[in-house]
Amino acid sequence: MKARLRPGRALLVVLTASGLALGAAAAAAAPGQPSAGSGVRAARAVTAPAASTCDPKASSLSPSGPPQVTAGSFMATIRARGYLIAGVDQSTYHFGFLNPLTGQIEGFDIDMIKAVATAIFGDPGKVRFKAISDEQRIRDVTDGTVDIVAHTMTITCQRLQEVDFSSVYFDAGQRVLVLKNSTATSLDDLHGQKVCATRGSDSVARIQAHQAIAVQVPYWTDCLVLLQQGDVAAISTDDSILDGLVAQDPWTKIIGKPLSDEPYGLAISKQHPEFVRFVNAVLQQLRTNGQWAASYRHWIGTPVASVPQAHYAG
Repeated sequence: MKARLRPGRALLVVLTASGLALGAAAAAAAPGQPSAGSGVRAARAVTAPAASTCDPKASSLSPSGPPQVTAGSFMATIRARGYLIAGVDQSTYHFGFLNPLTGQIEGFDIDMIKAVATAIFGDPGKVRFKAISDEQRIRDVTDGTVDIVAHTMTITCQRLQEVDFSSVYFDAGQRVLVLKNSTATSLDDLHGQKVCATRGSDSVARIQAHQAIAVQVPYWTDCLVLLQQGDVAAISTDDSILDGLVAQDPWTKIIGKPLSDEPYGLAISKQHPEFVRFVNAVLQQLRTNGQWAASYRHWIGTPVASVPQAHYAG
C-alpha cells in the first residue's frame, strides 16, 4: 500500500483485498461447466428488438403460466444435471458478495437465483455459483459456461443484441462516489480527472461523455481501493453498488443526481427462450407473494422501494 494511505483506513483496504482473494478461491473450488443443453437450438420465434425500437424495460418474454419444468425444456436439462449454474458477483455488498464469516456468496441478486433454483428443484441450495467479473457476463452466458447471470446487470439495447434478459427486477441509477472531503458535487465537476468503473460496465461510456478519464478495473472493490489510496478522484456507477461501497467505507459519500436509468435483468442465452419465460414466472411470484419485498428489506433496507412491474415484448 502507498504511504499516503490515511491512518485508520488500512483495515478497510485489507478487508476488501481479502474478500477478493476468498472470492477467487470460491470460484476455483466450484467452477461452472458448459451445460449439456448448451448446443445451438432452432431459431427462436421472438428475437431481440432492433435498437431503433428497443425498450429495455419491455424487452422480455412473458410467462406461459406458473413456472413449470416441462419435458425437453432447458429447465429439464438443468434438473437432470442436478444443479443450476449461476454467474454472480463476489464483491458487491448487498447484491452479490462473499461473506468471509460463512464462506457463502450472499445478497439480493443471490436471492433471485435461489428462487429460480427452488422453482426447478424445490431446493434453493441446488446452485453452483461462479464468481465472474462484469466483463465476463455476456461471454459466460452465451457460451454456456453458466445458465443465468445475476450480477447488477443493466438491460441495454446493445446487450439485447447478444443475450436475453428477464423482466426488470430492480431499478437503479448511475451516480458518483467521492471522499467526504471532496468539493465535487457532480460528475461534471470531475472533467479531466480519473474516475473508476469496471471493465464491461455501461458506466464507462457515461464517465467519458462527461470528459472525465475512465479508469477500468475488474471489480468495484478495486475501485474503492484506488479511491482510498488517492489514485482516482471518484467512482461512478449504479447507486445500488455505491450504497454498498459507502457501507464499507464511511469516509465516502454519494453526490449528484442520478445520471441514468439502470433497470436490472437476469441474463440468459438466446438459445433458451423457454427458460426466459420460466424465470419471468418466478419473478412474478416474488413480486406478488412478498418475497421480493422481504429480500429488499433484508439486504438493502427500509423504506422498501416499489417493486418494478413487469412489461413484456412478446
